[in-house]
Amino acid sequence: MSISTSVLSDLLKSLPYLRPQLYFKASLTALSHAMEDQVLAATLVQPLVIASFQRERFYRQEAHRYQRLALRSNQVYVLSAPETDFANSSEYYEKVAFEPEDGLSQEWHLIVIADNYATCLVCRESLGSIAKNSQLPEISPNLDMDTARRFEGIWTSERGVSLKAAQLLLDRIVVYRPELANKIEKARQRFGIGELRNYSGVEQVSEYACDIDTDPFVQRLVTYLQASQYKLHKAYRSITAQARKERLVNSISTAIRRSLDPHEVLQVAAQELGQHLEACRCLIYRAQATDSQAVIEHEFLTPGTVSVRGQTWELEKNPLFREIVQQGEGVCVNDTLTDNRVINSVGLSLIAKKFAIRSWLIEPVFYQGRLLGIVELHYCRMPPHDWQSGELDLVEAIATQVGAALIQAEAYANLEELNQQLEALDRTRSNLIAITGHELRTPLSTIQVCLESLASEPDMPLELQQVMLNTALSDSERMRKLVQDFLTLSNLESGRVEWHPESLTLQECVDLALSRNRTRSSEEKPPQIKTQITQDLPLVRADGDWLVEVLAKLIDNACKFTPPQGEITIKAIRNKNQMVEVTVADTGRGIEPNRLEVVFDRFYQEEGALRRTTGGTGLGLAICRQIVNGWGGEIWAESFGKDQGSQFHFTIPIVQSSKEEKRSKVKSK
Repeated sequence: MSISTSVLSDLLKSLPYLRPQLYFKASLTALSHAMEDQVLAATLVQPLVIASFQRERFYRQEAHRYQRLALRSNQVYVLSAPETDFANSSEYYEKVAFEPEDGLSQEWHLIVIADNYATCLVCRESLGSIAKNSQLPEISPNLDMDTARRFEGIWTSERGVSLKAAQLLLDRIVVYRPELANKIEKARQRFGIGELRNYSGVEQVSEYACDIDTDPFVQRLVTYLQASQYKLHKAYRSITAQARKERLVNSISTAIRRSLDPHEVLQVAAQELGQHLEACRCLIYRAQATDSQAVIEHEFLTPGTVSVRGQTWELEKNPLFREIVQQGEGVCVNDTLTDNRVINSVGLSLIAKKFAIRSWLIEPVFYQGRLLGIVELHYCRMPPHDWQSGELDLVEAIATQVGAALIQAEAYANLEELNQQLEALDRTRSNLIAITGHELRTPLSTIQVCLESLASEPDMPLELQQVMLNTALSDSERMRKLVQDFLTLSNLESGRVEWHPESLTLQECVDLALSRNRTRSSEEKPPQIKTQITQDLPLVRADGDWLVEVLAKLIDNACKFTPPQGEITIKAIRNKNQMVEVTVADTGRGIEPNRLEVVFDRFYQEEGALRRTTGGTGLGLAICRQIVNGWGGEIWAESFGKDQGSQFHFTIPIVQSSKEEKRSKVKSK
């Protein structure tokens, strides 16, 4: 015989009056367990039991039941296509390993034949509806989706059908295990298997009719129906809860999209969440991980519940809040009267007692790992609230939406600041246009006039020619410095500068800066410049060229705003932060207190962009700040006001050497 044929097809051909029915996987499980339970419950022994499980994985789920069945009979046969260690054996019962290509790998069989009853279940897995005229559909390739698996076949208690099915399977078993032929022959003779001929299913009913105990079937099917009803009810509740959750999340999301007022959005979130979860109190407030206190901003209350809006919540000594910060997830307190975190905290105990909190949920509001706020739910009724997993998931989902609202609140709060920054940027653009137009046009016009005069007046006296040349050279230098300052600041701000730090003596850098200042062409006499730098000042670590540039620009700035009879002082000390602090002080025009920071802005000058008597681009101090920040220092200005002089300070890192450390230790002794 061909082992690729279907047992179900052979059975339907032999008994054409049979009509296959459609079964789901769960139904077959219930029927097969009922048939097995009938064997286990019977007082008679030695029935014939034949089971085919398609694959070994399905057999492994039922192996323990067949060990129990083997105690009732020595005529138990189990068939399966091996996947790991299933093999032909006679331990406990007879195992028959058939080839995966066998038609049995697509079918599920269970046959029980006893002296007084017989039942059989013969099914084939199917994708479509019941085939007509025994035309079976294709086999489903996906055997892992148990809930979607469907079978069609025969389940009956007619003895003749059961005997025929047993005959077909026993013939198949002999093919795979010929050594069992004698044992199988005994079963054939005992139950009359293979003796029936031309069975129609009508005449034989009375011949094999008997009193069959159907109670195991009834109990098993009732249990299955009850379990199915429970699963259906559970699924319905889950779908309903999910729908309510989606409606709640959507309502809050809609409020966030529609309103630009974060307070309105957060109040809607508190109201909707509190009502949905039937809490006595729902709070939403802003809090960060480092905050010591928080003010309750938004609240939902049920009638008769005490309000806490406007109250200040202590966070620094709150163990629940600390736990949230450390673990990054919500905290749930089932009963504040028994929870050790509440009992052992005086503050939490007072809050729980004062506001009648019996069950407490605190959910953090995070955005990209940053704590933005807190959502709290309070239940003040008896008995304590039994938190469900669905409720916790819902609160977490709402906290995500609240996080979006708080981010929106931050953007809303920063809108004015952003507008101010845009206005400042616009002013910078206007200043750039005005300064470049003024600073470039003025010297360019002067140069043009001088050159035209020299070209058109060949008889001009030599002394006047020299004046014209000097003027043109001076203004061309002025233009060069302007372009150079633009390029320098652009390179510093874009990070295109390569730093070359080295160990330097500050006095040497000051001398170079003063030398550069003396070569600056100026008709006016410069103010007196003094230096006060001690000999024991430690070496500094910086890029020498840029350090000289900072000193030169600060000295040049002081000279511009200090009259010839004034004085400029350059001092340096070692401060407490292990840095050298350099000060360039003057007795000149001074700076208003509210201008001490903006003087470092690009294009800033005290007199305005176009009303300057001192010249310059307003880029010098901005360049100094970029350079000092580049080596990790700070720069700032001090002044008592107009005509009170000014002091510009900046810091430079100290070279940490072994000699320097030893010298410091000796001095400290």
